[in-house]
Amino acid sequence: MTRVIRPTGVEHLLGEEELIVSKTDLKGRITYANDVFIRMAKYSWKELMGAPHSLIRHPEMPRSVFKLLWDTLQSRQEIFAYVVNLAKDGSHYWVFAHVTPTFDERGNIVGYHSNRRRPDPAQIERIKPIYKALCAEEARHANAKDGMHASFEAMVGLLKQQGVGYDEFVLSL
Repeated sequence: MTRVIRPTGVEHLLGEEELIVSKTDLKGRITYANDVFIRMAKYSWKELMGAPHSLIRHPEMPRSVFKLLWDTLQSRQEIFAYVVNLAKDGSHYWVFAHVTPTFDERGNIVGYHSNRRRPDPAQIERIKPIYKALCAEEARHANAKDGMHASFEAMVGLLKQQGVGYDEFVLSL
């Protein structure tokens, strides 16, 4: 039975000096979560281990941003992104994520590592309307995959309009 978690609108803030750390396997299943992650997500260690990282995906987080994240990681590059996560109790928390592929001694990607810190509130206020527009584009399509692709194209268009790449855009907020 799948449990549906409804957002409550209650926000929790990550401490100024805290870092959320997690590791996943190639399929995005959690293989490590630090105590800060466990506390913010409000899941037990046992509930998190082996669960898909999407367990904490907030419905107001555009799927297109995750497409960009996965495309970037699979091309062996790191990525920075603003992410709103949904805790088990319906509360949410914003993070500035730095996600990198993990390589074995032969240079093969064997998993992913993410460090997340508390973002500046002004940065979140700048990204919220963009994410809202991307989610609205996704919702305009009956098929989730089509919506994600349309939202991704909208994001690419925004970057082209501003004359910047994704990394430059994110770091300029």
